[in-house]
Amino acid sequence: MDRIYLNELLFYGYHGVFEEEKKLGQRYIVDVVMKLNLIEAGRTDDLTYTIDYGDAYERIQSIVEGKPYNLIEVVAEKIAAELLQTYTLLQECTVKVTKPNPPIAGQYKSVAVEITRGRS
Repeated sequence: MDRIYLNELLFYGYHGVFEEEKKLGQRYIVDVVMKLNLIEAGRTDDLTYTIDYGDAYERIQSIVEGKPYNLIEVVAEKIAAELLQTYTLLQECTVKVTKPNPPIAGQYKSVAVEITRGRS
């Protein structure tokens, strides 16, 4: 299966369990791997045989920067569901949502959730 990678998409959202997170917001980094057959796109140079990166970015952005959720798990699920529903060529996607500065004690670079969803 071929892959399209959307790496380190940067957004500002208001997700989190704590009120401060919902009020102040924070940065989020999203990585997406979309699995599909790209043979025809490679042979024909025709956008209809692949996924428009710009359109996918906008759909992801509307979720991350849209309605606040308590958990980044929900954000990842919403992204995966939107991509699979929108792009019929898409067979499977992996979505990673990274929260660089969660309000937890300790020394760390970030926390993240990664899910993989596909067609049934």
